[in-house]
Amino acid sequence: MSHHFPRNYRPRLDQNQTEKAIKFIKDTFERELSGELRLSRVTSPLFVPKGSGINDDLNGVERPVSFGIGKMNDMQMEIVQSLAKWKRMALAEHAYLPGTGLYTDMNAIRPDDDIDAIHSIYVDQWDWEAVMEPGSRNLAFLKQTVTKIFQSFKRTEFLIREQFPVCAKVLPEEITFIHAEEAQALYPGLTPPEREKALAQKYGCIFIIGIGCALPDGIPHGGRAPDYDDWSSPTGGECYGLNGDIIVWDAVREDSLELSSMGIRVDQETLRRQLVIRGCPERENLYWHKRLLAGEFPQTVGGGIGQSRLCMFFLNKAHIGEVQSSVWPQEVHDEARNHGVFLL
Repeated sequence: MSHHFPRNYRPRLDQNQTEKAIKFIKDTFERELSGELRLSRVTSPLFVPKGSGINDDLNGVERPVSFGIGKMNDMQMEIVQSLAKWKRMALAEHAYLPGTGLYTDMNAIRPDDDIDAIHSIYVDQWDWEAVMEPGSRNLAFLKQTVTKIFQSFKRTEFLIREQFPVCAKVLPEEITFIHAEEAQALYPGLTPPEREKALAQKYGCIFIIGIGCALPDGIPHGGRAPDYDDWSSPTGGECYGLNGDIIVWDAVREDSLELSSMGIRVDQETLRRQLVIRGCPERENLYWHKRLLAGEFPQTVGGGIGQSRLCMFFLNKAHIGEVQSSVWPQEVHDEARNHGVFLL
């Protein structure tokens, strides 16, 4: 029985057209995003020193790929899982001005990730980070930033459909903001992924605010590391959290699809509080954390936007393997062939 692809799925673009479209999307969206958020492209590392606290620990349980460098006394390095913390350090070292920032092509390996239609052990995303103006540490600024990213999506979609008219329109006219606590109140009987699916189907594109902090039922909407996004600080009223995810409705798979995870980053107070909440206050002694607590890093907002997921979404693809080269079980290859699909 088919379960990796929708039953009657056939790709709209052949392989050559797909490769051209991938390049077009990446070039177009990079230009739109960097213009909208005033970001300069920088070169980023594929690996960082083990034990420095620079690597992203994601939910704290995933194992990074590590290796020793023979010519340097077997110095231990780790392949990045994301550049959440590295970017902030780079902004400090290159003295970026408030209201400007950087973006980079991030390639990562996450060997413990799921392998399915939207997950791969190879992660490719635009990682971006910007220095905030004083007084911007609030929900209004977060929403303004999210809206700019959404406008970059909209303009990219318009240009893709001009170039490749066979691609169906996939975005609504606007993005809808909803707090994780509101989502839980609306759908108390559903799990967080089920809530995302219901809301994405209703609105087309949503931004769920406050991911990482326990909700009134004691369960967080999703996992977030304690040392990059601010998910615990009060921002007025009952709602808290200065972070979130951009999630769209994927009509091909008839399911929700997360395109971006982002947020306002921790300050000294929030970092200490979240390390305690997560039960790892000793991380304060790591190199990166000590620098943040010493006030060496600017206050920033940032996130990651999945390159393959964006391509998959705009090109109406059913499987991420149609737009990126990774590893898939044989059964997925077999089923793909039955649908006339070529997995890279």
